[in-house]
Amino acid sequence: MMFVMAKNGAILKTPEAPNGILNLEFAYNTAKAAPIINSWASINHADVITAAKINTYWDFLFLFFYAGFLFLACKKIAQKINGGLSKAGHLIAKGALLAGFLDVLENAGMLLTLNQQGSSTIAFFTTFVSVIKWGLALMAVLYVLTGLIVLAYRKIK
Repeated sequence: MMFVMAKNGAILKTPEAPNGILNLEFAYNTAKAAPIINSWASINHADVITAAKINTYWDFLFLFFYAGFLFLACKKIAQKINGGLSKAGHLIAKGALLAGFLDVLENAGMLLTLNQQGSSTIAFFTTFVSVIKWGLALMAVLYVLTGLIVLAYRKIK
């Protein structure tokens, strides 16, 4: 899914949006979002805006995979580790599911902006949930990587 989204989203990379759709995720007001949308419009408005929408629609599918994978991986590791790390893993697993839900809200906000129905409130909300989503997802990834190292160390020892 990451490959599909990266390929489809390549056209979205402009000087105003060097990270493509991610720049729109973090455009916290219309003053930040407008130059991104305008840079896409200057290339070929219909094609690039359509690509941004398609990229966002793909993300609706992708979020089920990453949120589900991180949830299950954190749960499995938490079951194999005792103590505080186990409790943390169960909590972080729930956070991974919350990240998926927040991604739905983020995508809805971006689609409103892409359909010229955005506002500074929608842009701020989109960025707000995006920051929390990325934090929760990163925490889950770090837990999985750390947990795998701990489990491998225990197995070797």
